[in-house]
Amino acid sequence: MMEWAKESLEKVEQSRAARLDKSAPLPNDSESILKNFHPDYSGKERTLTVGPNAGDQKFPFELADLLEADSSLPESHSTETDIETDVLIIGGGGAGAAAALVLEGAGFKTHLATKLRLGDSNTVMAEGGIQAALAENDSTRRHFADAMVGGHGENEADLLRILCESGPESIRWLSQLGCLFDRNSDGTFHLRGGGGTSIPRVLACRDYTGLEIMRVLKDAVRLSSANILEEHAAVELLDDGNKTVTGAVLYDQKNSKLVNVSARAVILATGGSGQLRLQGFPTSNHVGATGDGLVLAYRQGCRLAFLDSYQYHPSGACYPEALAGQLVTEAIRSVGAQVVNADGVHFINEMAYRDVLAGAIIKETREGRGVTTPTGKIGVWLDTPMVDLKNGEGTLAKQFPGLIHRFERYDINPTKTPVLIYPTLHYQNGGISVDTQCKTEVDGLWACGEVTGGLHGKNRLMGNSLLDILVFGRRAAESVKEDIPKRGSLTLNNLNQFRKNRPASFGESPAFFPVDSKMKLEFGKPETEVETSSSSETSGGFEPPDPFAR
Repeated sequence: MMEWAKESLEKVEQSRAARLDKSAPLPNDSESILKNFHPDYSGKERTLTVGPNAGDQKFPFELADLLEADSSLPESHSTETDIETDVLIIGGGGAGAAAALVLEGAGFKTHLATKLRLGDSNTVMAEGGIQAALAENDSTRRHFADAMVGGHGENEADLLRILCESGPESIRWLSQLGCLFDRNSDGTFHLRGGGGTSIPRVLACRDYTGLEIMRVLKDAVRLSSANILEEHAAVELLDDGNKTVTGAVLYDQKNSKLVNVSARAVILATGGSGQLRLQGFPTSNHVGATGDGLVLAYRQGCRLAFLDSYQYHPSGACYPEALAGQLVTEAIRSVGAQVVNADGVHFINEMAYRDVLAGAIIKETREGRGVTTPTGKIGVWLDTPMVDLKNGEGTLAKQFPGLIHRFERYDINPTKTPVLIYPTLHYQNGGISVDTQCKTEVDGLWACGEVTGGLHGKNRLMGNSLLDILVFGRRAAESVKEDIPKRGSLTLNNLNQFRKNRPASFGESPAFFPVDSKMKLEFGKPETEVETSSSSETSGGFEPPDPFAR
């Protein structure tokens, strides 16, 4: 029992009977909530002075600093080839793995490089599910309409159409690989609702869907002919001296050396940037999500889109401190858990769009109706015991075992006690601009998954991220198979041109690891040091090793 919150918990319990069969209304002032309380509208952003986005859209301070920072690579770096391959995939999450599987049997030599281990990614952090129009009364057009409205009408329509139309086939592909989605007693897929979905469309594997998907993808990649380069961080992209990307410089952490890779095609699948901790927010993201791909592509001349928009998932854990920022899946809200304030008031419909719900929670706490923890954090209650009251005893434990396991370690039983939540930095809505074949604006370079921008507009619906990495990871590989360039020379021309124009500011990028971690890429140390500091709300990037030298 959280004695410090006893009075508030009693109010929540007393109000349950009145709330049991009632739904809170969807807000009629969504635009006002967003503009006044959502972090995207805080004004903590600036324009860039160098690169293809100079002078146009604004970027969060933390990301802007990385994009304008210098490379860690010395100008004297030798570009002599160490590894020669046909396709280099950078990123070991769902999108990179899906791309590698499509390339299997195509006759191309493939290398997959990942900063951590294969599978260490935001994919494994995804809990709630994956969307696909599989119900008899559903359609890909309906899926498209829901996602377009959820993205505030700013989605790239051609990309979104491909996503929705590819949904059913993607689920069949995953199932054939061995993914164990939840099913009904008659063997059909069990479909859940999600915020902004007009019909139940979300498939899940309990509350560890991303982990299950990554399990089957990882096993399949390890059984493939792809050459896996684990603990190889991408330091820089290489070009042929005439703007075409022709490879990359990787840092082999195990052997403390730089590796030049010559590739006919490079696929960026590096994921998001939640670990930059924008505005000091906690994050649900994996430790490697530091925006590396954005930095590398930007230096090559790729435009970035919608990076003034991030998704702050409404239900990130707020207490206990050790769980701060970790996801409490939206799926729990879809089956009855309610969002209530310190007085037990059900102040908003928990199935509102994610950005609106996040803004409403922040509004509630700023106006004094939140619950303050012993360490000074403020949140609202997610009334999880309502799930069993509405659906029968044992429902919460059966459908969401991961939630139960995480909180029981801290003597909190979510079937009996609400959990405290606050928005957590969850998803990078924007990223590298790509066409429908996942080609960037620079020849030789493709991108897929969370590192890209445009598909989700200004707000992503639950379940569309896991579908995104499958659909476009596979599509990028198919495009490479159809249009792979000839091999080119290796130079640092694009980087050097960027360096001539960048402002005289300090710092280096990519960030590689969060600033509040002592994980380092250091020469002369064969193993990565891991020592996390006590700070959970520091923003910014990790200072990379200096200097890089062969």
